[in-house]
Amino acid sequence: MHFHFGWIPVCVTLAGPIFGQEPLAGTSPLEEATGEARSASMVADIDGFAMRLIQEAEGKRADLWKRDLSSAKAYEASVEPQRARLATILGVNKLDVRVPMVGLEYLSSSVHELRLADAAKYGVHAVRWPVLNGVNGEGIYLKQRGETTACIVLLPDADQTPEELAGLVQGKEALGQAAHELGLAGCDVVIPALINRQSDFSGNPELGLRTDQSHREWIYRQTFELGRNVGGYELHKVLALVEWMSARKVPVGVAGYGEGGRLALMAAALDKRIDATLVSGAWEELEETWQRPLERNGFGLVKEFGEAEIAGLVMPRPLIIAHGQYAALPAPVEPAVGVRKNAAPGTLTPPDEESVRKGIKRARQLVGDKLTEHLRLVIADEGELAIFPVEAVGWLRKALRLGKLDAPSELRIRRGSLPDDRARQQRLVSELVDHARRALQVCERQRNTLVWKPLAAAKTDVERSVATAKLRESFWEESIGRLPDPAGPPAARSRVLDQNSEFVTHEVMLEVWPGVPAWGYLLVPKGIKEGGRRPVVVCQHGLEGLPEDVVNEAPSARAYGAYKGFAATLARKGYVVFAPHNFYRGKDHFRVIQRKLNLVGLSLFSVIIGQHQQTLEWLKTQPFVDGGRIAFYGLSYGGKSAMRIPAVLPDYALSICSGDFNEWVRKCATVDLPLSYVYSGEYEIWEWNLGNTFNYAEMAALIAPRPFMVERGHDDGVGLDEWVAYEYAKVFRYYNKLGLGEKSRIEYFNGPHTIHGVGTFEFLERHLGR
Repeated sequence: MHFHFGWIPVCVTLAGPIFGQEPLAGTSPLEEATGEARSASMVADIDGFAMRLIQEAEGKRADLWKRDLSSAKAYEASVEPQRARLATILGVNKLDVRVPMVGLEYLSSSVHELRLADAAKYGVHAVRWPVLNGVNGEGIYLKQRGETTACIVLLPDADQTPEELAGLVQGKEALGQAAHELGLAGCDVVIPALINRQSDFSGNPELGLRTDQSHREWIYRQTFELGRNVGGYELHKVLALVEWMSARKVPVGVAGYGEGGRLALMAAALDKRIDATLVSGAWEELEETWQRPLERNGFGLVKEFGEAEIAGLVMPRPLIIAHGQYAALPAPVEPAVGVRKNAAPGTLTPPDEESVRKGIKRARQLVGDKLTEHLRLVIADEGELAIFPVEAVGWLRKALRLGKLDAPSELRIRRGSLPDDRARQQRLVSELVDHARRALQVCERQRNTLVWKPLAAAKTDVERSVATAKLRESFWEESIGRLPDPAGPPAARSRVLDQNSEFVTHEVMLEVWPGVPAWGYLLVPKGIKEGGRRPVVVCQHGLEGLPEDVVNEAPSARAYGAYKGFAATLARKGYVVFAPHNFYRGKDHFRVIQRKLNLVGLSLFSVIIGQHQQTLEWLKTQPFVDGGRIAFYGLSYGGKSAMRIPAVLPDYALSICSGDFNEWVRKCATVDLPLSYVYSGEYEIWEWNLGNTFNYAEMAALIAPRPFMVERGHDDGVGLDEWVAYEYAKVFRYYNKLGLGEKSRIEYFNGPHTIHGVGTFEFLERHLGR
């Protein structure tokens, strides 16, 4: 058999299957296969399961909407709940209060003058405006010299500059066609700068660390855990402009191309003050978001929204969808020496015309012809290279009630005075990094309010149990994502895999949901008397591991260095042991599954918890198992499991987290320590808004009053002793306040990321018995 630790396979020969041995009572025979094959098959099965959930989402959305189509006013009121949920999913966080805006600030210096260019009816300026505390928008402003007939936010793709969209860049003047036309039609136009897809500032110079992540992914990694995202910040910038523009009592429009088109559609869906919207090169099937750049990830996005549903939130206001040119990602380049190569995979693939027409048709069906009379699809003429097709801009002008264009006029550009886009990009990125830093510092207050306040208010055990159950439900539903409980019998199959003088190892396969298995090794001590029932320890492997890793007793094997064969040791001590396979294995394969599951409001642990639900129920049916004494003990990703699975499954009587307990939210979001996940290749690790809800201390509170222990090596690089001690102090205080101090413990030891198996074994014996 092959044992795995990390990425390195190590061969260790075991006795192999015992021929002639009968499967466990009540199970069918299990066919022979290697651990690698079973793992790969499970990952593929769950991938297919995730894809089915995405494909089924569209048909289930109608039940989540209560559209009133009797009138435009009634319709808009009826979809307000969806508008609010979309804002949350996109990271337009209610905790972030926009700074009041009274106007745009002109930017000029000895380097560039107050006006960057002039046309017959407007001047062009570099501007800035306040958005959030410490966060500003920056861009280009086309300001009318005379009366302003409308105001427009014109959004470029992430890899275009505002100067390009304003027609100020030599050789790219054609990109400014739409802005110039709108300016000549009497519009004030603001073109914001977006966070681009370069990676110049994706790192921390103070630590000497750089990554090849795009600036957009760099911000995503710091903010997703905090309930925010780079697109949410940019929507705040757009909506701050909309608020200012709407106060001027003229029509307000939003138009965008590529990433800017996506933002334009979302902004119009969120803010009814936007009178007309043009979306160019951005219409796509949201079910494909898992293939897009990582920052597009939205927890629960397609569970409630497809592109048609979002377009429906714009109705009955005018919406023009232009299908023609589409933006592409920059060509990949080999990172410079010293730059960490850990960007997540992602693509931008233009949709075909048929899928765009299908989406528009579905939007009309959802909302009805009467409320979608101003929804238009413009197919660019073959060979038309404009990013905003001429016909589409014409419809936008008509929707904003703009008059005829004046005669074309030349745009006189002062080329030597254009803003430094690289310096501006550095400012924009740094502002969001600093905002995330501040959010990270204060999110503990939100957790205190959500979790510790109601627990402290509970005066009796019954009240505390009710409060904990409510919090557990919230954690499961909103942070992890809850699937239906496993239905039907497990259809268990088994075979004897190995045996020695002290225990027999059975390989067991269960069915959780149709097409989704649970699989692991069951170690049963010999000599259990008839009618005797033993406690169970579920021993969980870590990242890229297999069940055999925790059973392996060969000191020469690489897996032994981490796991010490602790499952086998516990079986020798007389415990029944189950070593399940958690499917965080297969490098990008399982990480992409996380992205797929996130789209329907789920996560890896949504599936893993279901597997453990079925496993627990099956274990309780075994005649040698004491169903009231089943413990969980996991290392690394298994320790991550030890925080989440027992927190939602009370049938686990005890939990031990080894090599993972941490100030988890900080580890996921900080840029100020090299061990942070922002610098790693584990791009699936973030859990939506966990910073404001459940850190590890709060998860431990969901495990209480059951025994809970932390095993921590001083030299374990997954965290710092100081972080671990800080987070665990809250846990120990809570147990002490309950009068249960003896039920919680932390053991530090001199060693690395490994099972120590000293204090934890004592803890098991004390609280689980044998």
